Amino acid sequence: MTDSVLVNKAQGVLTVTLNRPEKRNALAGGMYTTMEQAMRDAMADEEVRAVLILAEGEHFCAGNDLQDFGSKGAKAAAQGTSPAMRFIQFMLGFDKPLIAAVRGSAVGIGTTLLLHCDLVLASETARFALPFTRLGLVPEFGSSFLLPHLAGRVQASHVLLTGETFDTEQAVRLGIVSQPVSDKELDSLARQRADELAELPPQALRATKRLLQSAAYRQQLSQAVDAEREAFARGLASTEHQEAVTAFFEKRKPDFGRPA
Repeated sequence: MTDSVLVNKAQGVLTVTLNRPEKRNALAGGMYTTMEQAMRDAMADEEVRAVLILAEGEHFCAGNDLQDFGSKGAKAAAQGTSPAMRFIQFMLGFDKPLIAAVRGSAVGIGTTLLLHCDLVLASETARFALPFTRLGLVPEFGSSFLLPHLAGRVQASHVLLTGETFDTEQAVRLGIVSQPVSDKELDSLARQRADELAELPPQALRATKRLLQSAAYRQQLSQAVDAEREAFARGLASTEHQEAVTAFFEKRKPDFGRPA
């Protein structure tokens, strides 16, 4: 699984590349572990001034690998001991500049991860989706707090309740994407942005990032993540989620029952 996430450091920028293009870079447990360790190393390494998240292939991230994720059970999710939850908890305190470049699908955590980035560049091919309710689940990674904070309650409700796919233009309006770019220029411009940040005073950057997140903001975010974790675990154990996943693999429309 280590080859599914590539990590490289050069000229003050740590680049983390999702490298599972045959699965649209869907995340499995070992990938979370590798990413968490890379971020921990970046926090501790004074030579690292910024972190850049890229993806191989035509898609950024198709979310969690449903087969891998479902097999781990709800207990680990509820206790916060799953690799995904450990990664999420660590990222809440990450205080170095974080840049992401998005093309193709950004689904589930492929989108909620972006809410924790400081610069998000996305091409015209990018398509975002937060299909948690469609899977019998609830939002994660603090998105139930962050998205209303960025976009307002009604706009956040629309994308979180419906799970509808939206494009880069709407992602800009929602406050998820900071810079739309052409697909051809995406990776080079994202790296340019990372290089530019790496040349700026590092302590000033980290202090500014902390100031952008007040103590009350951080407390509310942490509380949201805890509440989401508990609700997410209940969702994983629910018949709704089981039906959604079964229908997904059987390539049919799920049946959640309808009132008479």
